[in-house]
Amino acid sequence: MQTEAERWDAWRRHENTANRVIPYATLGISTLLALVVPAPGQQPAALLLGVCAVAVGWCAWLGRSVVTAAERPGRMTGYLTGLLVLAAVLVLVSPWYGFFAWTGYPLSFSLRGRRIIAGVAATAVISATAQGGGLPDSAQHLLLWALVVLFNLVLAGAVGWFGVVNARQSEGRKVMIDELAEANGRLEAALRENEGLHAQLLTQAREAGVLDERQRLAREIHDTIAQGLAGIITQLEAAEQTRDRRGEWQRHVDTALDLARESLTEARRSVRAIGPAQLDQGRLPEVLADLVEQWSARHGVPARITTTGTVQPMHPEIEVTLLRTAQEALTNVAKHAGATRVGLTLSYMPDQVTLDVRDDGRGGAAGTAGNGDGGFGLVAMRQRIDRVAGRLEIESEPGGGTAISASVPALAISIPEPAHPTSDPEPAHAVSDPAHAASVAEPAHAASVAEPAHAASAAEPAHPASAAVATGAGGAA
Repeated sequence: MQTEAERWDAWRRHENTANRVIPYATLGISTLLALVVPAPGQQPAALLLGVCAVAVGWCAWLGRSVVTAAERPGRMTGYLTGLLVLAAVLVLVSPWYGFFAWTGYPLSFSLRGRRIIAGVAATAVISATAQGGGLPDSAQHLLLWALVVLFNLVLAGAVGWFGVVNARQSEGRKVMIDELAEANGRLEAALRENEGLHAQLLTQAREAGVLDERQRLAREIHDTIAQGLAGIITQLEAAEQTRDRRGEWQRHVDTALDLARESLTEARRSVRAIGPAQLDQGRLPEVLADLVEQWSARHGVPARITTTGTVQPMHPEIEVTLLRTAQEALTNVAKHAGATRVGLTLSYMPDQVTLDVRDDGRGGAAGTAGNGDGGFGLVAMRQRIDRVAGRLEIESEPGGGTAISASVPALAISIPEPAHPTSDPEPAHAVSDPAHAASVAEPAHAASVAEPAHAASAAEPAHPASAAVATGAGGAA
């Protein structure tokens, strides 16, 4: 199916062909009529055929110049001028050549501007002379000739005006079609470019996804298998040193076996991108309390945790980040700090949740050395916190202990309260008092939370410089 531009170009080719053929056709018809049916006062046939021969030569010589005025306006004007002069001579030879003179109308409309008016006017005068039987030879004939000229001018002018308007509209449509074709070409080029960009973005997204998954697995391996193996090695080394004391040796071996089982379970859950098992069994404060208790028993270092604010269930990613941060911080304390006391504070605030870990160990470079893995422990900790738009601050000085503060957004998960009968106000009062309910359901843990002052004093580092660092970290959080 042809496009609009192709149809327009085909129409222009047909028009140019017609403009080249019409002069020959009208000249042949006029000559045939002049020879078969001679008009009154017609000139001799020899003169008639001689002028016709000149007209044929003119059309053959400049006929290829019949093109649009925008392409060759000068040659088109010269061709039409010569053709009209020949038509005027032929009309004087025989009025039958008025048919040939009519060729001036379509050729005039191929011009531009005022040249169209001049061509139409000249053609009208020549056609009126042919229609009047030649030049006027009396006043009455002159009046008749003038009326015919006027009629031809009006009729040709009206037709020409509509033709010019139509031609302009056609030219406008052609320009618009060309612009649309150009715009479509640019659009197709843009679409091809967008396809390339889309493929590039898909590749980059795929690479980013692979990199993100690698980083996730690296963090999970570090937080589960690496820490577990480090703990197992520590316990086995301790068991080796207490081989002559059966009780202590067995305790270290049992602890190493427990660590191995826990590490294996966590490794399996990490591969499946499942969160820590502890968070499936309890809330974050309870899980951190169990972690601190187990860590303290395993390493023989007193450690306490204090929870402040209204405890709310957070988004799983938030709770996993805080749990892994606490695990990494305690692992660093066990391997590098040489601390005698450790204190953790979990603070629930309206817009953020903060975890502070303080120790009274060696501090300085020892406090930020990582896990003996080239510092990846702190890198993984910072990556986890950055992933949830949190903030990590570490303060440490030689001999003054280390304070780590992790702040993350408080993305709480709303849990609908269970429905209670309206006729029993007492259970509703019990549910609306979460502190009382917690104290009844979990007396041991509630006691640790209910006495923050005592817990804080127990966890307070003995060294004055360590206390100053802890206070600064807590204030920054």
